[in-house]
Amino acid sequence: MRFKIFENDNSIKHIVTEKNPNAGYGFSMALHTGEDKETILSNRLKLSEYFGDDCHYATALQTHSDVVHVIDTIDDRGWESGEGLVEADALITNLPNIALTVLTADCVPILLYDPISKAIGVVHAGWRGTQQRIVAKAISKMQELYGTKASDTIVGIGPSIGGCCYEVGSEVADNFSEYPESVSTNSNGKSQLDLKSINRAQLLDSGIKSVHMEVTPICTACQSDRFFSYRKEQGCSGRFVSALAMISTP
Repeated sequence: MRFKIFENDNSIKHIVTEKNPNAGYGFSMALHTGEDKETILSNRLKLSEYFGDDCHYATALQTHSDVVHVIDTIDDRGWESGEGLVEADALITNLPNIALTVLTADCVPILLYDPISKAIGVVHAGWRGTQQRIVAKAISKMQELYGTKASDTIVGIGPSIGGCCYEVGSEVADNFSEYPESVSTNSNGKSQLDLKSINRAQLLDSGIKSVHMEVTPICTACQSDRFFSYRKEQGCSGRFVSALAMISTP
């Protein structure tokens, strides 16, 4: 799938992969979950058909942190081996021809694009990262390094588990008392948490304009036929990728 909000700018490319029952492991992009490496690499190679042969790929070892890592060199470290990755849950760069990638299977993938200063970012926001305001920290780092203005930044919030399906205990829900509209109580007396709406609120607090945000309504648990869902599939090993790159032209 793609975001309409990015489609009219031909200086960037982006994609959110979906499951494909005809591809290995359902078209999973994860090298860290124990599947056959060559099969996963074959899946990853298909991205080059979309981004082009001149594009490189950046990924990270996602640990549910608030670490924002700056990509300041063009290479493919870890993309074809899964080794030597930095531990981070957000990547930012102002370099062209490098696709920043984030792997998810319920957590919130967020793509950031500053069309004025020409910088991009990707964010992996599970409940821990959301509690630590990782998306706001990514915006702040882009402001610091690239002169990004939040009011110029365009954002796509991708498929993730929705408040309809994300049941959590009080030890999680209590972290989000400042977002009462994003926490509800179900018939079992348990809390339902809407991470996408919390990240949207944090982006608004950072100065992002609502008209510059596109939030997909897709819940990965409701649509586990299209997207991997760790919760719905009871510990699936598959991950889909959300990727964004600035493409330079000769």
